[in-house]
Formats: sequence, structure tokens, C-alpha cells
Amino acid sequence: MSLIEQLIQRAKADKQRIVLPEGTEERTLKAANQILTDGVADLILLGNVEEIQEKAREWGLGNISKATLIDPQNSEKSEEYAQMLFELRKKKGMTIEEARKKVTDPLYYGCMIIKSGEADGQLAGARNTTGDVLRPALQIIKTAPGITCVSGAMLLLTHAPECGDNGVLVMGDVAVTPVPDANQLAQIAICTARTAKAVAGIEPRVAMLSFSTHGSAKHEVVDKVVEATRIAHEMDPELLLDGELQADAALVPSVGASKAPGSPIAGKANVLVVPSLEVGNIGYKLVQRLGHATAVGPILQGIARPVNDLSRGCSIDDVYKMIAITANQAIAAKAL
Repeated sequence: MSLIEQLIQRAKADKQRIVLPEGTEERTLKAANQILTDGVADLILLGNVEEIQEKAREWGLGNISKATLIDPQNSEKSEEYAQMLFELRKKKGMTIEEARKKVTDPLYYGCMIIKSGEADGQLAGARNTTGDVLRPALQIIKTAPGITCVSGAMLLLTHAPECGDNGVLVMGDVAVTPVPDANQLAQIAICTARTAKAVAGIEPRVAMLSFSTHGSAKHEVVDKVVEATRIAHEMDPELLLDGELQADAALVPSVGASKAPGSPIAGKANVLVVPSLEVGNIGYKLVQRLGHATAVGPILQGIARPVNDLSRGCSIDDVYKMIAITANQAIAAKAL
């Protein structure tokens, strides 16, 4: 059974309620119909209800009727949610009138459903930017305990079974924080390890990557990774984590034994934490294009309940997989 199949099976076994704020978007609706057909998750679709139903009929999506359909522009919960949002944001200057307007936005309304405990996660981005998806999540759901930095992980399914866990690796941050400081980098390491466990189902072995291995080079960029490694150990003493390590020392046993003898991670890493977003974004795309790996994500992490962001160029299959991933994150978040 492939990793994606395992994700789907785990989601089916413990069904979560996932909000899809872009309920009238074609790829989202078609993926939602398949999710409901397969019994992967319970879904809440936001948007004009008549438009959703009309599009479902037009495209032959008979199982959309199994979803909960809500129009944020005309909802009996709107005033309740507006009052909740006002209480959450009044110290930041939000008025009740502004709160009432905000909750008509599906991205805000969806986060209010999660905040009220009536849903477990949210997925959007087929029509909206990452900033638009993240803003209400950070304002309403907020970050997980002990975490102040949101980041994005990429699940890499490679053709190199000798690396990671039978070719499966998780890399972070590839999506959100351009130049993390040492404290943020440590948080990214902790969150990426959690994602590896929740989504990939693997016991994380985390490598803090750099162009230096255990002092082989001196630079302030290396110093940041060393300090991040120290902080991450303090945050989670049980986590298997080491750094700074070069990529070959992290992944290849013979190189790891030579460059970092005695390291519990060298040559065996399955979670790769990069020092900057630039490195992460370039790195995963090189692995994807030159190594013909499957890259799944980005998977947003660090938020108290899962809110994920799609690429606006996503496919129906991408949406389907990310719903399953969001469900797996929700299952794991409840266990923390």
C-alpha cells in the first residue's frame, strides 16, 4: 500500500469534518465529490448554496448532497460568529461592524466554524493567495502551543529507497518564512517532525541542514543552524535531531559515518530542515524535477488546527490528497 493510500485509509478510519471555503470552484467541487464517494472525510462546502447545487448537477456530482452546504452571506450563525470574532480581535481594534463584514468571507467563516469546535480543519487556495488563506487562520485559530512561527513542509516521495524511510522524506520550510531566525528555525524543526509523524506516519529523524557538518565551516549562517539545533533539543529532548549537517552527511550512511561519526542522525535522516525558504523551495523543486520525485504539499504547520493552502494551479487530485492530509493532521492535533 502506497503512502497516499495509507493516508486515505487512516482518514476513513477516523472521519474528520473539513471545511472547503471555495465551494463553487470546479476542482474543489469535483475533488469533494470523490472524497464523499470514497468516505474519506465529512465536508462543509461554503458558498452560494444554489450555485453549488447547480454546478453539482451540471457536472454530474451526485454525492455533493452528502456535504453540509452553507452560504456565509446568509447564515443563521453569522451574528454568533461575528460576536466571537469581535471578542477575539477587539484588542486589535476590530469593531463589531467589521467583524460582521469579515464573517461573510468564506475564509473567515470557515475558521470560525473550526474555532467553535464544529469542524476540524480547512483547505483553500485554489482561488485565494497564501496570505488570504493564512490571515484568518492566524487571527482566529492562532498558532499551536509553544509555536509562534507558521511554516510549510513538503512530502517527497522519491525513487531512492536507500534514503529517508524507503524513499520518503519530509522537508521544511518550503513555503512561508523567508529567513527564519534560530528560534523560528527550531520551531520549524519541531513542526516538520510532527508533520512527518502525522502525515507520513514515520518516526522522525531530523537533520538540520547547512553547508557545514559539525564545524567543518565557519559562518554566521552556520551559527544560526547550530543555535537552532540547541533550541530544538530544549523544546523536545526526546526528538531524534542533529545538526549542523550537510545534505550528503544527512542522507548517505558512508558519508555520515565519515563526516559526523557518532551522530544518531547522519546517514539516516528522514526529515530535512533547511536554513531558509530560498533553500527549501529550490531544493524540493530540484528533487521533484531532476529526480522525478512526487512532491505533495506544501502542508502548513504550526497552526493550532490544520489550515492548508492549495496552489492556484492545483489539480483535482491535488485537492483530494490535501483533504486527506488535512484530515490526518486533524487526527494528530487532537492527540497532542
